[in-house]
Amino acid sequence: MTTTLPELDMSEFLAAPHSARGQGFVAALRDVCHGPGFCYLAGHGVAADADRAILAAAHDFFALPTRGRRALAIAKSPHFRGYTGLGSEITKGLRDWREQLDVGPEEHVVALRSGDPPWLRLRGPNQWPAALPAMRPAVLDWMQAMDRVGLAVLRALALGLGQPYEHFDAAVLPRGDPHLKIVRYPGQDESADTGQGVGMHHDSGLVSFVLQDDVNGLQVRIGDELVDAVPRRGTYVMNLGEMLQVATSGYLRATDHRVVSPPPGRERLSIAYFFHPRLDCVFDAVALPPDLAAAARGGDNADPSDPVHKCFGDNYLKIRLRSHPDVAAAHYRDVLRPIEPSRTPAIRRRRASSPDR
Repeated sequence: MTTTLPELDMSEFLAAPHSARGQGFVAALRDVCHGPGFCYLAGHGVAADADRAILAAAHDFFALPTRGRRALAIAKSPHFRGYTGLGSEITKGLRDWREQLDVGPEEHVVALRSGDPPWLRLRGPNQWPAALPAMRPAVLDWMQAMDRVGLAVLRALALGLGQPYEHFDAAVLPRGDPHLKIVRYPGQDESADTGQGVGMHHDSGLVSFVLQDDVNGLQVRIGDELVDAVPRRGTYVMNLGEMLQVATSGYLRATDHRVVSPPPGRERLSIAYFFHPRLDCVFDAVALPPDLAAAARGGDNADPSDPVHKCFGDNYLKIRLRSHPDVAAAHYRDVLRPIEPSRTPAIRRRRASSPDR
């Protein structure tokens, strides 16, 4: 019976990825991502001060008056950046009992032309609280640090899959389209408690990392069990998204998970970082070695109404529209239909041997 998630230390890989100890991490990571799909990641190289700074920024943000948080309402942003109040985001058709601030790379609005794919609207500026000037640098600095962790994990996975070290680099370099959620889960009133902080789901991108405070709530579905991802200081909870699941025909897995609400009178803070590829990235199948290919389980989602599009932008916009009907109604009325795969040319993930790298 599984009672806890495995813990992996990547410090030896960061120091010398091709050393014996570095390769030990590669093998362990591959096995975890083929098996439970979740682990604690230690030895990641991100300073503890950076973790503390972003958790402090989260605490300060949720301590703002309600009107201060609502001034950053996500419905104002076609880029899905901003504040979402309690019960305003939907997972599997049910309301999540959490409030959050969604952040992405700080960018200018993209000037769209006729025929451009609608997912280009996802790029743009963030909304920041004027009352907390220290929040913006704390959050963006932490995101930069997590980009380095995400790239290292992708490179370790590439080696574990029998590919060149830089096999996935072109999906995220010189840029990806990462996404950050700063989340507060309050306890629910006992008379109305659904237990759903966020409903059971799996992630959509490449690799996800969660920095937790000391309050439990994250649960991972492993077989028929729900395993608590009990907070461990100095680690991130790490899991994969469905783009890697599809690219490896299911050898790697995007594992279902949820967050249950804390007891009444308590709250849980977490920082969820989604290390995504570029929106225009199209993932080709990874040519797995025969022994790994024989253990691949098929990469499509079990739900036929939830197809995984090859272009990440199509896939991600589908999910964002479903989760935030207020943003969809305000900014995407022209695409409020099942998202069709883009007909515009997309830049494929180039192989490491491409001459233009």
